Amino acid sequence: MARRIWIVSYDIADPKRLRKVFLTLRGYGDHLQLSVFRCELVEAERIVLESKLKKIIHHEEDQVLFADLGLCDGRGDGTIHTLGRPYTPPERTALVV
Repeated sequence: MARRIWIVSYDIADPKRLRKVFLTLRGYGDHLQLSVFRCELVEAERIVLESKLKKIIHHEEDQVLFADLGLCDGRGDGTIHTLGRPYTPPERTALVV
């Protein structure tokens, strides 16, 4: 299954839920800015992530946005445009423990 790049941003009203959303997303992607993550996910991972976030957020007060930037090996890497400091995708390396 193809891995896609997603930008996930969130606006969470409660500090406790905000922390839970942040920690959940940290397990799935790279923290880019205050409430923004870049996640490389296959469809099954995205569904699991959305399910976890649905259980955390208050649906009347909070919002989580998923923006699909495309395939990791396709146009996805070239879709982020910046002003100021340039964006550099994180280098993926294997960690052997």
